[in-house]
Amino acid sequence: MPEDITQQELTERLSIIERMIAEGRHTTESWGWMFVLWGVAYYVALAWSAWGHSGWAWPATMLLAVIVALVVASSRTAHHPKTTLGRAVSSIWIALGISMFALLLPLGLSGRLTDAHLFAAVMSAILGMANGASGLLLKWKVQLACAAAWWVTALATCFGSDEQSMIVFLVAIFLCQIVFGIYGIIADVQLRKRRGLIHA
Repeated sequence: MPEDITQQELTERLSIIERMIAEGRHTTESWGWMFVLWGVAYYVALAWSAWGHSGWAWPATMLLAVIVALVVASSRTAHHPKTTLGRAVSSIWIALGISMFALLLPLGLSGRLTDAHLFAAVMSAILGMANGASGLLLKWKVQLACAAAWWVTALATCFGSDEQSMIVFLVAIFLCQIVFGIYGIIADVQLRKRRGLIHA
């Protein structure tokens, strides 16, 4: 670091970084609806595959969720400036989506989504990785707690009966997708009200 940088310049730079991280958290909160959407999609796919025993349950549900997400996201992101931090967080979730689709499509079509323990453990570990990376990047304890919950779920689903594994997985989906998403939506609305973007 050059010696001519003053303490005030360092403080200003740190302040800018902290504002960027806070804005990154807010941006993630504004995508709370996406967490809820995917939580519901997981429930639909699980129910369809359990009751209908169809290899198309996961691929069809995931494809429909992707289409809904792309349509809604394209209308929401048209007016938002892109930041390096925003692109980094988006990259994590896009990579997660591609990985899950690349995994679930062939597993669903080949009929190999029958091992509840393996399925729930792999899905939980992948979701834990994405939440962990995003939470670490944003220094966000709530999202890090979701990552920890997913990792505990990955471990817990390896033991017990198939039913017990699925119950643990369903609870994790509820807490880490739906509740976390609703938390994000509420936080986003509150911040927008404070900024005067939403009028009561």
